[in-house]
Amino acid sequence: MQRGPPGLAESSVDYNSQRAQRPVRPGSASRRSLDAELAGPLLLDGLPGKREGSHSRRRPSARDGGELQERAAQLLGVEQTLFVPTNTMANLICVMGHCRRRGSQLLLGQECHLHVYEQGGVAQIAGVHSHLLPDLPHGTLDLDELERVITRGLGNPYHPVCELVCLENTHSSSGGRVLPIDYLRQVHLLAQSHGARVHLDGARLMNAAVALRVPPARIVEHCDSVSFCLSKGLGAPVGALVGGPKDFIQEAWRLRKALGGGMRQAGVLAAAALVGLAEAEEELPRDHENARRFARGLQALASPHCSVDPAAVETNMVLVKVVGLPAADLCQRLQAVSPDEVAQTGHAVRVLLFPWTEQSVRAVWHRDVSTQDTELALRKWEFVLRQLGP
Repeated sequence: MQRGPPGLAESSVDYNSQRAQRPVRPGSASRRSLDAELAGPLLLDGLPGKREGSHSRRRPSARDGGELQERAAQLLGVEQTLFVPTNTMANLICVMGHCRRRGSQLLLGQECHLHVYEQGGVAQIAGVHSHLLPDLPHGTLDLDELERVITRGLGNPYHPVCELVCLENTHSSSGGRVLPIDYLRQVHLLAQSHGARVHLDGARLMNAAVALRVPPARIVEHCDSVSFCLSKGLGAPVGALVGGPKDFIQEAWRLRKALGGGMRQAGVLAAAALVGLAEAEEELPRDHENARRFARGLQALASPHCSVDPAAVETNMVLVKVVGLPAADLCQRLQAVSPDEVAQTGHAVRVLLFPWTEQSVRAVWHRDVSTQDTELALRKWEFVLRQLGP
């Protein structure tokens, strides 16, 4: 809560996609886990069978990187997982693990996070050639086009050989859309039939599982590797996981070390992540419902300046199209507090957003945005849109 005009408390509802994706504040249970871990010895992380010393996993504490990795492996239905600092590193490790030859080809959607927001690390560091495919509205790729590109390099010395297909679930740029399980199965079968593998960028995998009402393992079974972020909707302070077969994770451990991702005191971070995993089934459905509530409420305002499709809201994101003014201008109006707002609504509310495109904004729900916050945000949007006029 921030200070507003004299005598009035000012509410700040943070839907800023960058802040909402990463530094979500850990809940009270996560903080208690952090405190408990800090009270014990600060120990090391790694893999079973590694020697004691730098980045080893043998710890007397039960609540450590090892416990997190074992629980996550069970949750995802994979042989092993590996704790890493960020999901960007997790994706890069997986690409490097699958594409062992420089110049190998990676197929992925042109708007996917791995391509747009990860600084081209697959080319810059891994020497992997990305071939972009158009994203369909649901975040999927056209299967016929996918097969055409995969097969083009088979036996042809003029084209790169496709080693990997990357999918993103949920699909961020499509507004948190969920990839259907049958689609995942078809992509995996198609890739396997031509000697390629499938990596799933599962930064918001738990959101997809909650939306589909299936265990995460049902989704991951159609992939050869998965990345899994702990610091978005799960509310951990930091961290992500790489999941896959045992031999793949053994190589991932080496790649993590080479990329500077080994963390000696990982048990402190893993403690909060364990709480996030335990609370996901309770927290995430609330985020999804608040997002749907907001979309329905915004649609009911029937403003000519913005539009939203409630049917497209499948998880914790809402994409709003902006008409008649730049999206950046709308974001500034939603953040500003004026005497007129206080006089007309009795509230002083700042809604924190940033433009997604020049004519759209994206709102992201997480554990720090409550149902009450959602209603306050709707009333703020109503006030701003009324001020804009017809």
